[in-house]
Amino acid sequence: MEATNNNAVYYDDTVVRQFSIMAVVWGVVGMAVGVFIASQLAWPELNFGIPWLSYGRLRPLHTNAVIFAFGGCALMGTSYYVVQRTCQTKLFMPKLASFTFWGWQLVILAAAISLPLGYTQGKEYAELEWPIDLLIAAVWVAYAIVFFGTVGIRKVRHIYVANWFYGGFILAVALLHIVNSAAIPAGWMKSYSAYAGVQDAMVQWWYGHNAVGFFLTAGFLGMMYYFIPKQAGRPVYSYRLSIVHFWALIFTYMWAGPHHLHYTALPDWTQSVGMVFSLILLAPSWGGMINGIMTLSGAWHKLRDDPILRFLIVSLSFYGMSTFEGPMMAIKTVNALSHYTDWTVGHVHSGALGWVGLITMGSLYYLIPRLFGKTKMHSVPAIELHFWMATIGIVLYIAAMWIAGVMQGLMWRAVNPDGTLTYTFVESVKATYPFYVIRVTGGLLYLGGMLVMAWNTWKTAMSGRSVKVAVPAAVAHA
Repeated sequence: MEATNNNAVYYDDTVVRQFSIMAVVWGVVGMAVGVFIASQLAWPELNFGIPWLSYGRLRPLHTNAVIFAFGGCALMGTSYYVVQRTCQTKLFMPKLASFTFWGWQLVILAAAISLPLGYTQGKEYAELEWPIDLLIAAVWVAYAIVFFGTVGIRKVRHIYVANWFYGGFILAVALLHIVNSAAIPAGWMKSYSAYAGVQDAMVQWWYGHNAVGFFLTAGFLGMMYYFIPKQAGRPVYSYRLSIVHFWALIFTYMWAGPHHLHYTALPDWTQSVGMVFSLILLAPSWGGMINGIMTLSGAWHKLRDDPILRFLIVSLSFYGMSTFEGPMMAIKTVNALSHYTDWTVGHVHSGALGWVGLITMGSLYYLIPRLFGKTKMHSVPAIELHFWMATIGIVLYIAAMWIAGVMQGLMWRAVNPDGTLTYTFVESVKATYPFYVIRVTGGLLYLGGMLVMAWNTWKTAMSGRSVKVAVPAAVAHA
């Protein structure tokens, strides 16, 4: 609704618009880099002998761009939108919210420059050097102040469950980032970790897996609990289950990191703790998936002609699949086959492309027209096209990686009767080649869908206008 009352109190949606547009922009950039480095694995000469185009430098650029630029902008933008509507109040300290946008873009720009130049701490998903880490911490503290401040000045007594997930994600990521990034500077863009040896590995994977658990799961579950009921026009299936889901998930996830370190120098009991908590994690994960999908009870017919709802619901299917596969791969005997193979890459991308990507796209398709005074996106058929391009791309990608990964694991452990290895490592690389080409094809389809979304977003924004949406009058002056 557009308010005409000059005395009305308006939601602060400028920062939501900014984050939403940049989520689409960074999505295209991050996925384009992903397709390029996937192509390098199939055709290594594509690095052109240029050091800053090498796979080792561009791979962390890809992961940082899709997780923190694309995912981060989407999380911040949707959380600012959701917290205002569910608390029925405007943002706390809107100028600080604006700082979080510009500060986060500066972080992304610094990453895009420093990583190809070879400045890295060498810690997965935490490669950025200490000056950038300090900026991340400053932006994140500001983000927490705005979000929790808005919850604190809410006009309704209840705190909706989406805000619990967003809040849990904000607090956990702050803790993870600050502890794992503890380092001793040795120059402007060089530092040494405060930890050493197996302790460093343990802290890194406590961080690394919880980046998945809180950045790529809890935050996006906040999206799920708001946008699926809104798009479906149905209340969440079980509010009680959503609360159980929240507490079970955030308690269990923190302990699962050691499953990345099976068969390493990490003490065996620690590996076993990681495995057990990974298996327990299946229960809350599937509880959340069922809760989201069952929200469509009585409205299943909407899936036939609502491509936005299809994005949101299919994302939950991939969430369920990934959260079954992860605990299974954490079992030590399964991990003995899967570790260091492309099966892990397939697992990560079924979650990243299938769950994170699709839930973000669906949420942004809901959000963008409303932010620009439109009832729907410029082209609904383009949303439909995007859905099928993305879905087929994901299936090609993850099926290729699953097959390649299992094949690699079997080839690496195959032995002759005399105890010698049946295959050389080079033979396993050669056998993997066709699957790398299929992966590139899937990635190109997924990137193509993202480009369709960028065009659709541009047309919607250009034909619309920034709107002011008023806080409901009954509570605006409560």
